[in-house]
Amino acid sequence: MVSTAWMKIVPPCWRPTVYGENSSRGGDNGGRADGLLWYKDSGYHVNGEFSMAVIQANNVLEDYSQLESGPMSSLESGPQGTFVGVYDGHGGPEAARFVTEHLFNNIKTINGAEFTSENHGMSADVVTKAFLATEEEFLSLVKRQWLNKPQIASVGACCLVGIVCGGFLYIANAGDSRVVLGRLQRTVKEVKAVQLSYEHNACMESVREELHSLHPNDPQIVVLKHKVWRVKGLIQVSRSIGDAYLKRAEFNREPLLPKFRLHESFDKPILQAEPTISVHKLHPDDEFLIFASDGLWEHLSNQDAVDIVHNSPRNGIARRLLKAALEEAAKKREMRYSDLKKIDRGVRRHFHDDITVIVLFLDSNLMSRSSFHGPLLSVRGGCTS
Repeated sequence: MVSTAWMKIVPPCWRPTVYGENSSRGGDNGGRADGLLWYKDSGYHVNGEFSMAVIQANNVLEDYSQLESGPMSSLESGPQGTFVGVYDGHGGPEAARFVTEHLFNNIKTINGAEFTSENHGMSADVVTKAFLATEEEFLSLVKRQWLNKPQIASVGACCLVGIVCGGFLYIANAGDSRVVLGRLQRTVKEVKAVQLSYEHNACMESVREELHSLHPNDPQIVVLKHKVWRVKGLIQVSRSIGDAYLKRAEFNREPLLPKFRLHESFDKPILQAEPTISVHKLHPDDEFLIFASDGLWEHLSNQDAVDIVHNSPRNGIARRLLKAALEEAAKKREMRYSDLKKIDRGVRRHFHDDITVIVLFLDSNLMSRSSFHGPLLSVRGGCTS
C-alpha cells in the first residue's frame, strides 16, 4: 500500500493536461487526453495499423513523439513509407520538441536532394545526415539564446527513429530508448521478441569502453556516482541531440548553473549526436514493432511486451502496454495501481518516468505493393498545450 506520507501530498484530483494536435476534438490526426494520459488507440499508416500512448510523470512532459505516413522525401516521385520517432527529453522539453519539428523534415529534404533513379528509397546515410543537421540547428538555437536562456545548453533528447520504406526497416538510435520486433516463429507458433536497437547508456560496459576509446586521456570520462555510471559524473547517456554543454566548451561556463560546469575545458564533444543505424529487410513473419522510451523497458522485458501485444486486441494496445508497466511500477512500491493513478505529475516522477509507446503493425501485403500510396498522416503525441 502507498504510504500515508505520500498520500498527504497528493492532490485529490488530477489537473488535466492536453497533448497533441486536435486532441481536444479527438480528430483523426490527433488523439485523446485523459488526465496525465494521451493516446491514439488506432490508426492506419502506409504499411498497416498503429497505436500510440504517452503517460506524463514529470512536472513538464519531456517525452515527444510522432508518426508520419506518406512521402519520405520532398519529391512527389519519391518513396512512400512510415516514419516513427520517439524523443525522450531530459533537462526540459525544448530539445525533444525541437527534434519533433525538424528531424523528419530534414530527412525529407535530404532524401529529396539525394534521390536518384538508382536510389529508390531511403538510406542510412540520409538518416545520419538528418540527425546531424538537426543537431547543428539546435546548437545554433542554443547559441542564439545563450545569454537570455543559458539553461537551454543543458537540455537534450534521446532520439529513436524507425522508417519503413521499400520493404526495409531503418532504425536510428541516439540514447536509451528501444525498439523491439515481434517475429512469428512458425515452427512453435509463438511470437519472439527481437531487440533491434541497443542503448547508449553508461551502465553498459560496451558504452563505457567506447567512451574510454574516444577519450583515452580522460580517466574521468565515466564516473560511478551513487552506484550509477555517468558520463563525466553528470549524465547516463552517451549520445543525444542537444546537451550543448557537453558538446561545445563555449557553453560549459557561466552563466550555466554550476552543477553542469566541468572543472576542465575540452576540445572535442564528450557526447555524440550521430546515431547507431541498422537496416533490416522485412520478412512476412515480422508482425509488429514496439518503439518506447526507457520508462517502459524499466518495468517490462522485451518478451513480456511482445506477449502483451500478440495476445491482446490491436485497438488500444499502446495504452495496454502503458498500464502493464505502471502496474509493475506500483507493485515495486508495494502499492495498488489504482493508488498510483491518483498521484499527480511531479510527485509521480518518484514512481515512474514519462513513458511513450508506439506500436506499429506491419502488413506484408501492403509493403509488397511498391506503387501503393496509402493514407497521408501526421500524428504527434506528447505535445502539451
